[in-house]
Amino acid sequence: MWYVMQVMSGREEQTILIMEGSLSCGIFRKCFVPVRRMKKKYQGRWREITEKIFPGYVFLVSDEPQLLYSELKQIPALTKLLGSCEEYFTPLPEKDIHMLEKFQSGMVDGASLEIGISKIAVEEGKRIRILSGPLVNLEGQIRKMNLHKRIAEVEMEFMGNQTVIHLGIDIMEKIGEKI
Repeated sequence: MWYVMQVMSGREEQTILIMEGSLSCGIFRKCFVPVRRMKKKYQGRWREITEKIFPGYVFLVSDEPQLLYSELKQIPALTKLLGSCEEYFTPLPEKDIHMLEKFQSGMVDGASLEIGISKIAVEEGKRIRILSGPLVNLEGQIRKMNLHKRIAEVEMEFMGNQTVIHLGIDIMEKIGEKI
């Protein structure tokens, strides 16, 4: 099962290191921060970067939720276990796990879920066609495409709330001409 923990934004990796050093061996299978690949323009050149999708959140995979919960409560650096009540915390819904797994292009060092860049074509009349990547078959959920910043805003339900996530796009064709 997957679980989500809220931590101080910018301290996700430090929290993972604390957990890896403090928790019993084998209490969790994986601990990671989901990331996305994006294109950003620096000094006139497009460069590929990696950004956190959900800043301030750490994802855990464990088969021992009650033991994990009791040990996590002993670590003062941890902020909040999502869905927690007094004796346990609830797993991430299966549909949310499937959505993240569908997006992913791989696991970075086996520790982080990574969502790649979708390739698109801009046709006459500014009609956009998705050629490949995580946005394939999600046209109905794309709220906005910012071609200048190379970002797609995708609206979806995640953890019981309507959420907008930003995913990277790369323009491969423009009005019938190769870029």
